[in-house]
Amino acid sequence: QVQLVESGGGLVQPGGSLRLSCAASGITFSSYNMGWYRQAPGKQRELVATITSGDGTNYADSVKGRFTISRDNAKNTVYLQMNSMKPEDTGVYYCKAVLGARITYWGQGTQVTVSS
Repeated sequence: QVQLVESGGGLVQPGGSLRLSCAASGITFSSYNMGWYRQAPGKQRELVATITSGDGTNYADSVKGRFTISRDNAKNTVYLQMNSMKPEDTGVYYCKAVLGARITYWGQGTQVTVSS
């Protein structure tokens, strides 16, 4: 059974930092491209950052220079380091695992709130 379990969300003040983790089980983690997405209230889910099985990374323009995605294949975990956070970073953050064109798994999400 495939599971993606996100953790590390919470309440942070503007300018602060959080690190999200997504622990995967039931998949050959090193073969998967991984990503972080977020969904704000009343808005569509959007891409935040992705990392390929070969460690290539891609970021949304809104988070470039502030967020860093990384992975540890030995721990079957992908991370999202979020710095200089802004209120518009608020939302539910989801982990996604993709293999090829047809296999996709999502985690349940973790809430991130940026507010003073």
